[in-house]
Amino acid sequence: VNGLMTLGFAGAHQQTNLCNESLMLEKLPACGKSFEEMMKKVDSKKWCNLTEFIMYYDNFTQCTEREANNASCFWPNPLAEGFITGIHKQFFSNCTSEKVHWEDPPDEILTTLILIPVMLTCAMITLVVWCSKRSDIL
Repeated sequence: VNGLMTLGFAGAHQQTNLCNESLMLEKLPACGKSFEEMMKKVDSKKWCNLTEFIMYYDNFTQCTEREANNASCFWPNPLAEGFITGIHKQFFSNCTSEKVHWEDPPDEILTTLILIPVMLTCAMITLVVWCSKRSDIL
């Protein structure tokens, strides 16, 4: 029994490969080059609009993940993240996050939006109470 258990545990144990960081760093620039070529198709004024290049960015992400996995590295890892951050700085450094200024609706609309659910709740409670008192007729 001990021999079978030892064999079972040994079979379940997988040999872990060490991350080949130099291979990964050698291969990642090809992903960046491909992304750069695809981004040339997009007007630089539209680089901050993700919908204009989402497929290109998805291909870039998959490429970096594939190259990291081929080098027996997990993804994302600090080196891959550093490379991706460099690509972001190259293409998206001028994209600022505009803060949306939220405003309350006018008082008339706000009052209506508050009173409608309150009135419906009161009406439903009244209907339930009335129906429960009239159970002999229903």
